[in-house]
Amino acid sequence: MTWDIALILGIDGLANGAIYLLAGLGLVLIFSVTRVVFVPFGDIAAFAALSLAAFEAGLVPPTIGLVAVLAAVALLTELGSLIRKGEARRIPRAVLLWGVLPLAPCLIAWMAAGPETSAFVRVAASVLLVVPMAPLLARVVFQPIADASVLVLLIVSLALSFLLSGLGLLFFGPEGSRTAALASGGFTLGDGINVSGQVALMVGTAIVLSGLFYLVFERTSTGKALRATAVNRVGARLVGIRPARTAMLAYGAASLLAGFIGVLIAPVTTIYYDSGFLIGLKAFVAAIIGGLVSYPATALGALAVGVFESFASFWSGALKDAIVFSLLIPVLMVRSYMARHHEEEVEEIDQ
Repeated sequence: MTWDIALILGIDGLANGAIYLLAGLGLVLIFSVTRVVFVPFGDIAAFAALSLAAFEAGLVPPTIGLVAVLAAVALLTELGSLIRKGEARRIPRAVLLWGVLPLAPCLIAWMAAGPETSAFVRVAASVLLVVPMAPLLARVVFQPIADASVLVLLIVSLALSFLLSGLGLLFFGPEGSRTAALASGGFTLGDGINVSGQVALMVGTAIVLSGLFYLVFERTSTGKALRATAVNRVGARLVGIRPARTAMLAYGAASLLAGFIGVLIAPVTTIYYDSGFLIGLKAFVAAIIGGLVSYPATALGALAVGVFESFASFWSGALKDAIVFSLLIPVLMVRSYMARHHEEEVEEIDQ
């Protein structure tokens, strides 16, 4: 391997790491607030990519129908819950939140379908279309079992991911799709090594969104409410923060990140109905490196996974995924040792 090849692989790894960084942030955000390992995160990203491909083909994305059905089911679930609690006065607000607002992106997407629509509108419609998916799925599936164990929530999350993959196969078919590049041109780095505009866009978007993510958490009351819920759900409830509301905000923010991921990776890789599962798993590796609690460590883990995957594809394209997932073994061993060491210290103090 020459230095030129290593530099090319490193640039490609940084682009992949930027995607895994956004996905890892979404996974850690949801887990820290709700204790749910949200496996369908990657499937939502795949739906965004496939919806953009449908727009470019001049078709109406089937995702519109899925979001509309989810909105109807979530609305019925919420209405049933309010009626059982005797809180009928909140029904108009529930209709607005669960019936009307989720359909607004569907209307935008339906209007954006057509050959004369600009590329920017298609991208924006694809991202907005998937934003309601995570909150709607959470209201229907996860909120009724919010107090279940982490293992039960994980099993349900896996089942939900398989369901979405099956729906993706039904809606979009088994053929893969790739969209047009969002950025053209590029620049030259070093001795004639070209960096495409799409790669620069991916890295730049990850940097900007990560910065916005930090500002929201540090400078806004909403971000502080999310942090408080992540640190102590009971304490947050005692000071007037509603965990159910912050959970929906977390799901909505993660779904927005998934939408950006989908439209960013669609031009550089062929997306199939089940491609989201691998995206979610590799982001999960990055989140595990961060302990599912630390955003900076997750970001570093995501970049490491991206670079490691890039070099692994050079060594063995057939085994690159297995090589990347093998990163979990030393990480889990180290974390297991540290946890055992901490428990021994606690026992010594008690004695």
